Amino acid sequence: MPPQHSQIATSTQGSTLADILERVLDKGIVIAGDISVSVGSTELLTIRIRLLISSVDKAKEIGINWWESDPYLNSQAAQLMQSNQQLLQQVESLREEVRALKALKEGEKASGDG
Repeated sequence: MPPQHSQIATSTQGSTLADILERVLDKGIVIAGDISVSVGSTELLTIRIRLLISSVDKAKEIGINWWESDPYLNSQAAQLMQSNQQLLQQVESLREEVRALKALKEGEKASGDG
């Protein structure tokens, strides 16, 4: 009888990297971990690591879409931030004008009383 050889799995027999990546992106994968550095009973540093790997469609499906409002990733968000900054400056300018008008009105009252 010829000796039996155990078969070694190769990438051509199993899933290809593209197949695995497609499955991961379709289903998503979460990697979570905490790193804590302590001296005695005193905790000095805690690092929480949360990593989600998924397709954009899957992320949106589960309610994750932070990249849509990130100004570094979305040109519309950058324009909105710029508009918001301009509006804040206009509001501050209007506040200063109101303060000046109140001060002028109080000054007129004080000079009229005298």
